[in-house]
Amino acid sequence: MKFISGSYDKRIPCYRVLGDDGELIKDGSDFEKVNKELAVKMYSDMVCLQIMDTFMYEAQRQGRISFYMTSFGEEAATISSAAALTKDDIILPQYREPGALLWRGFTLQEFVNQCFGNKDDGGKGRQMPVHYGSRKHNFVTVSSPIATQLPQAAGMAYSLKMDKKDACVVAFIGDGGTSEGDFHAGLNFAAVMEAPVIFVCRNNGWAISTPTSDQFRSDGVVVKGQAYGIPSIRVDGTDALAVYSAIRAARSMAINEQRPVLVESLAYRVGHHSTSDDSTKYRSLNEIEHWKTDRDPVNKFRKWVELNGWWSERDEADLRSSIKKQATIQVAEGTEKPPLKELFTDVYDLPPSNLVEQEKLLRQTVNKYPHDFPSDVSLH
Repeated sequence: MKFISGSYDKRIPCYRVLGDDGELIKDGSDFEKVNKELAVKMYSDMVCLQIMDTFMYEAQRQGRISFYMTSFGEEAATISSAAALTKDDIILPQYREPGALLWRGFTLQEFVNQCFGNKDDGGKGRQMPVHYGSRKHNFVTVSSPIATQLPQAAGMAYSLKMDKKDACVVAFIGDGGTSEGDFHAGLNFAAVMEAPVIFVCRNNGWAISTPTSDQFRSDGVVVKGQAYGIPSIRVDGTDALAVYSAIRAARSMAINEQRPVLVESLAYRVGHHSTSDDSTKYRSLNEIEHWKTDRDPVNKFRKWVELNGWWSERDEADLRSSIKKQATIQVAEGTEKPPLKELFTDVYDLPPSNLVEQEKLLRQTVNKYPHDFPSDVSLH
């Protein structure tokens, strides 16, 4: 009689290409070669994401929007993943993947419009801030309930398989989400149905205030794929080249072999979970500062780009100046909200009687108590 051990003698290794100094590590790891154009765009989008997070975080602190979540420390994980995909691949985000949408062409002004919920917001003001979505960019709208997107991703991937599409689905999730039932349902469904989907787990150390030591007893997330018969890899999420190479390889495997792949991206959530959180209550400032200064993925990738002779201080100054001109909070803030009628559209072709009655009662209430409702919402 022999029981299978509940753990490995050694931890699963982490695939890396760059050291923290921006130089290639000495063990000669294979990686996908990146040319100047691609590298510069990857770096530029990382900087753009950092700048957007900074001014939108400040906007929330000023009371101009209700909520915000930053991606500090995980810029390389999402942008490099998106860079390794094609525009036909469908992305289902968790809520810390705006970098992937930025890569695909969503403008800074579109991000800001969504957070302010004005009439230029593609979601018509119906979602919380940072719950982005874009049909044009094959980016499924963020859903707050944790892990619900994984079974959906498996189903979408199976539809691509049935239609014989040369594309895959990529679903992101955080380490905390692996404790949800939908995580296991999604992986099992995808494995059994041999669906071309890449599950990317951003293991950033914290699920709000819950550390990974309280989240699972396994060797991280990467080992969970094996239980479902899914090939898996652990990658340094602060290493743009490693993430790009791993996702490129995972995409090739998912499409050519018609099977799911699990990628665990190890990084660190430098910012608070959200603007509703104060992470200094459960982790030390020294820990945060170490990852912010010594392990910053943007600085690491910049060093590598500079070592290749593709970037200069002048380029940096021009980039930051250009980004700050691309979107203004004042424009989004001054744009009127979607009209009241949009609360009742886009669900039914012909609204049922109960919905018609609800709209009628709402309009009566607004007309009776006009001072209790926002003045910038059109009643038309």
